[in-house]
Amino acid sequence: MWLNKSEEETNPEYGKNPKDRTMEELIKSSVIIIDKHSGPTSHQISAWVKDIFKIKRSGHSGTLDPHVIGVLPVALENSVKAMPLLMGLDKEYVGVMHLHKEVPEELLRDTVIKFIGRIVQLPPVRSAVARRPREREINYFDILEIEGKDVLFKVGCEAGTYIRKLCHDIGIALGAGAHMSALRRTKVGNFTEEQSHSLLSVRDAYEFWKEGNEKPLREILIPIEYAIFHAKRIFVRDSAIANICNGSPIYPNGIVRIQEGIIRGETVAVYSLKEELIALSIAKMTSEEMFKRKKGTAVRTDRVIMEKETYPKLLNI
Repeated sequence: MWLNKSEEETNPEYGKNPKDRTMEELIKSSVIIIDKHSGPTSHQISAWVKDIFKIKRSGHSGTLDPHVIGVLPVALENSVKAMPLLMGLDKEYVGVMHLHKEVPEELLRDTVIKFIGRIVQLPPVRSAVARRPREREINYFDILEIEGKDVLFKVGCEAGTYIRKLCHDIGIALGAGAHMSALRRTKVGNFTEEQSHSLLSVRDAYEFWKEGNEKPLREILIPIEYAIFHAKRIFVRDSAIANICNGSPIYPNGIVRIQEGIIRGETVAVYSLKEELIALSIAKMTSEEMFKRKKGTAVRTDRVIMEKETYPKLLNI
């Protein structure tokens, strides 16, 4: 639901809807979903993507261990600045848990249920975070198939959950022991494996574009605006954009439309009336306060995404 402060028009001479961007512009402001193969690190995958597109920056969201495969979002160029909104998304995995001895199916299912909800994990010794207990949410743990000591499962969980550790802990609870023998990430937030592409197909699409056929690459590139639909949004008038691009805060009179449910301290996405992402900002007011008030700082600009010259200062519409 939206709170509409005013009806405004946007000047067609400046900026453009993400759907109308040239391929060069899209490459600077998009996310691609890589289907990571086994072997390389997530950092290596991101570096290879950067090399394919011949760009200066790329960044991945949600690190996968070298031998884990599946969905890996990679941001290109300016989209890297929006990484805070791509981090921390819920994940889904399909994997195989190998039991160290066979257990009754009923015991297995009853034990797994106990790991749904809030759990406490101690990160493994070889991890990038401090080894202290931390809570994580397991949204579901579905047993898909059991074949001897191998259990095929699907798990949905909060970001930062160690699936290898989860299998180990289930094994301890069973009194049988267990370890993860295979894992594929099938979902990151709203990004699914159906949207993912191998590095080879990405490279081929890039080469097709260079040869004059841009259709395959357009199907791979996701404009950053469409990659962060999970974030709450506000829309501002054209005349406010240049100041925002220079780091200025946003005041209530510059806002045209506000998504309901914004709370103070929340990261919000600031959009133009052409649906371009301008910046990530920190809300200093709630949605209702932004709608009702005429003075004060509504949001504090945190990360500018749009290039400064896109809209001129003191634009007359």
